[in-house]
Amino acid sequence: MTQRSYFPQVDQLLDSDRLVVFYDRRIVARAGNYLWKRAELELLLPEDTELLVIDSQQDSAIIAVHLRQDPSALLQAEMCSLRSLLIGDSESVLALAGKANQILDWTLTHRYCGVCGAPTTPHPDQRALICTGCQHQYFPRINPCVIMLIVRGREVLLARSARFTSNFFSCLAGFIEVGETPEQTVIREVREEVGIEIENVRYAKSQSWPFPSQLMLGFYADYKSGEITPDAEEIAEAGWFDVSNLPTVPSAMISVSGELICDYVAKFQPVNLENQP
Repeated sequence: MTQRSYFPQVDQLLDSDRLVVFYDRRIVARAGNYLWKRAELELLLPEDTELLVIDSQQDSAIIAVHLRQDPSALLQAEMCSLRSLLIGDSESVLALAGKANQILDWTLTHRYCGVCGAPTTPHPDQRALICTGCQHQYFPRINPCVIMLIVRGREVLLARSARFTSNFFSCLAGFIEVGETPEQTVIREVREEVGIEIENVRYAKSQSWPFPSQLMLGFYADYKSGEITPDAEEIAEAGWFDVSNLPTVPSAMISVSGELICDYVAKFQPVNLENQP
């Protein structure tokens, strides 16, 4: 089987394909299922519908589509945020629906060339958009970010964002600026957001984060000096928490922030020697 286009036509869909369906930038789901068969969507896919291949195997593909009309009544479905789906099925959502959300956001925000203003059109062989005027090419954009857990012995520094109303505390985070290394960003963001100095910045792990298209680089760093002084525009509340008395934090199954916290806390848990070899 030949390589399928990243921008297939409706008449090229296979019965084995599965579609991730969006409307008004929300995912269409029914009873928690967000993967749809072609036959279920026949009345909602006119010939000029834009389809985006997310993942392709030899005899099937995962394809994203953004519908022009509300499909909820016809499909007896509901509109879900990507975050709500993450809670119940994090691994597959990040791998499929999360990637679909990122690629869809890229195409919706690159309808026109940023150089000359002409419309863009799909590349025939690559996941790219080409300007119909100056031929400039646009590829899916990834925004690199750092997310860091600052530690002080048994204590970790956690903060609650001023942009959200939830009671979740998490690690500090920020976007990498032009000319910075990730380690430099960690130091700058911590200083800007909570006013302290850190040292021994060390990389831990990474995660693709589809809100809408971040690559999160996770770090640990040790406290060096200073008192916590939150930036009110970014941080609603921040403080040191003992590993045995943490506030509500993200799940390690969902985010790299939760993984960083969980892995650090595990270092202080007593080892069960009864089952050791």
